[in-house]
Amino acid sequence: MNWDVFLAPYQQAVEEIKIKLRGVRKQYNMSSSSHTPIEFVTGRIKPISSILDKANRKNIPLEELESRMQDLAGVRVMCQFVEDIDAVVKLIRRRKDFEIIEERDYIANKKRSGYRAYHLVIKYPVQTIDGEKKILAEIQVKTLAMNFWATIEHSLLYKYSGEIPEEIIERLQSAAEAAFRLDEEMSQIRGEVLEAQAIFRKKEEEQRSH
Repeated sequence: MNWDVFLAPYQQAVEEIKIKLRGVRKQYNMSSSSHTPIEFVTGRIKPISSILDKANRKNIPLEELESRMQDLAGVRVMCQFVEDIDAVVKLIRRRKDFEIIEERDYIANKKRSGYRAYHLVIKYPVQTIDGEKKILAEIQVKTLAMNFWATIEHSLLYKYSGEIPEEIIERLQSAAEAAFRLDEEMSQIRGEVLEAQAIFRKKEEEQRSH
């Protein structure tokens, strides 16, 4: 398989989705009356080694990757508050260019490890020289605290080849709950934080206008 050719549409999709969601953030920022639910957006295509590992683990033939592996193209949307996640999901549902195939709520139904996030699998149209190609992409929506925890878990999964020792799993679960308590505390003072950010933005606008 020519991986560069195979993955090119997925890379294109990641870049386009990032630009579109960053555009949403910019629109919110230009509207002084609205808090932006999007803090920042990142994205990547799955590394070839990870694709092969997952294909082997899930018994997915390489010729079926396009239809059976949903996260070859991955985009992460980071939010300040848990409440923002719902706002971002609603934004994505309203879009005509994102056809939602599946939604997985790991906030209401966290994974055993403690992982929390909201996942949407979309079918996204990429324009190529051979015409339109609809590919699967995964959008993960999470808070900064959820993302910090998930990054640590991912590193440990890599270190232990997916078999994390039970003692460390227990510590990870405890850390996940601590991260979620932090999100809950931030939600309690959300009004104060938003007011402070609004004052800061107003000062910046006044300085730019002088």
